[in-house]
Amino acid sequence: MSLTDDAIIKIKELIVSGQLRPGDRLSKERELAAELGLSRNSLREAVRALSLIRVLDVRQGDGTYVTSLRPDVLLEALSFAVDLAQDQTIAELFEVRRLLEPAATALAASRINDADLAELSGLTARMWDSSSAEELVHHDLDFHEKIVQATGNETLLMLCRSVAQRTVRVRVWRGIVEDGIVEWTCQQHEAIHRALGRHDGPLALAAATVHVAEVERWLHRYLQDEGEDASP
Repeated sequence: MSLTDDAIIKIKELIVSGQLRPGDRLSKERELAAELGLSRNSLREAVRALSLIRVLDVRQGDGTYVTSLRPDVLLEALSFAVDLAQDQTIAELFEVRRLLEPAATALAASRINDADLAELSGLTARMWDSSSAEELVHHDLDFHEKIVQATGNETLLMLCRSVAQRTVRVRVWRGIVEDGIVEWTCQQHEAIHRALGRHDGPLALAAATVHVAEVERWLHRYLQDEGEDASP
């Protein structure tokens, strides 16, 4: 373990133990380094690393503070990493989506209310009327995000959102090249909506899994075909 890693762990322990709370200002560099038994260089590198992932906020001329530690703040680093993902990792993102979204849908089944269900119904209706693949995917994203919002789990919402946003390009392309995609997508959404309306977690899990897995299977077929076309 490097000295910087050791410094990061010690600062994290201060936060986890409650000695440092959201919004607290860290002691001056010299004092904190002595308190933790660290060199000032190691502490400085640790603070720089933790500021990059939004655990600490370095304010020039004012000091270093613990951030709010809210999920949407901490997961910004994940969102940035996902945005930088190259094409060869897109299949992995769809795999992550298949693991997260059905589980979130099952959880939402026990928590969703009538207003949420009505909004999902409206989104599906707008999908039927979509005039382009882009519009279809826009409503599709809203539909799935509304379901995760119904769980009341902010961390889960940010994780699902980060992954979903990186899959937009592929989903739009599928909408362009595949016939009958509007009808298929809407029918899938209606099945998910029925399961949620019954507050049936296992049924919601199954419906969402079928929906997301089919998109993933299409992607694998598409990538395989593209690879074969590129072969000499």
